[in-house]
Amino acid sequence: MFRRREPVPFAFVAEADRFRSNVTPPPRARLSRTQLVGQSLITLTVVGGLAGALLFGVPALQQDSSASNRVHQSEAAHR
Repeated sequence: MFRRREPVPFAFVAEADRFRSNVTPPPRARLSRTQLVGQSLITLTVVGGLAGALLFGVPALQQDSSASNRVHQSEAAHR
């Protein structure tokens, strides 16, 4: 295959995976009490909504077995 004769510019990019920085990132900022309470309320609202959807949705999806055993006849059939 054809090889270039001139040096590759930006050769340091190939060595970037071996480079390790000695600079530590700044520590994460702590949440204030108001932010913590707000996030907790949002989480409780979402979890409560999902639980409520299950509570009301599951009985609506179940088939009523007593209704399927009944034979529907009109009143005219009894006369």
